[in-house]
Amino acid sequence: MKSYKIDPAGLMECDEKFGNVFVFTNPDEAARKQLVDDLKIDEHTLASALDPDEQARIEFEPEHIAIIYKQPKNYSGADQLLFKVTSTGLFLFKDRLIIVVNDDTALFDKKKLQKASTVNDFALRMIYGSIYHFLEHIKIITSLTESLENKINKSLENKYLTHLFTLQKSLVYYLNAICANGVLIERLKNNAVKIGFQQEQLELIDDMLIENNQCYRQAEIYSNILASLMDARASIVGNNLNILMKTLNIITIGIMVPTLVVSIFSMNVAFPFRDHPSAFWMIISLAAISVGGVMYWWKKKQR
Repeated sequence: MKSYKIDPAGLMECDEKFGNVFVFTNPDEAARKQLVDDLKIDEHTLASALDPDEQARIEFEPEHIAIIYKQPKNYSGADQLLFKVTSTGLFLFKDRLIIVVNDDTALFDKKKLQKASTVNDFALRMIYGSIYHFLEHIKIITSLTESLENKINKSLENKYLTHLFTLQKSLVYYLNAICANGVLIERLKNNAVKIGFQQEQLELIDDMLIENNQCYRQAEIYSNILASLMDARASIVGNNLNILMKTLNIITIGIMVPTLVVSIFSMNVAFPFRDHPSAFWMIISLAAISVGGVMYWWKKKQR
């Protein structure tokens, strides 16, 4: 557990007794017991905050408001181009904010949180930051897609198509999470009076709705483009393979014809001009002429 204090200069890490923002990262049984027994946080809601498959939602408890929202999981090389989604729990009390997460890496966007003056502001800007986190990951996915497209055009391997499918699956997860966050933000707006939001916070919620909708549309566009072009890219791989096989067949035929000429004259039987002093060079010339004939026929077929 880490404790922070909301300060005009930004979020400051401090001693527990001076803090009003408390972050529990992957809490153990003792920490969960403290949250449930001391702060009266519902055990099921607490488990939902640590469940990456949980849907975003808001729940009103007697002493606090529980908010679960979705955000991108921090990417690592072990994920193999699969961008995952995780859940974050915000438990909003009158004078403090409890944050429960699985991983606190890049949890706070310092630029977004500089203007936060209350725990309500802080909670809203945490959700706002997740929207930009999604946008950044979508840009990365788009860049990776363009790179894979260039490799597919030159390669016959299926691994690049598999990578594209993985990125497409990531966008589907992102679409679901962004949509769930949009529903959550709508509920925050509808219950603004009950929660105690001020006019500035309502304006911030309106901005969040606009940004979240734009984020959803952007993810949807890239997802549709990627899905519609998957078949075309598979056809490109098949076409590249056909071209390679055609070239190999032509090379095989080109080698077989002079081999046939030499084989005929190498048989242990009498053949014309066998005793001629230039018989060897005559046979080599016939083999070379056969190669030239095959090449001429191939180029003519190409036109």
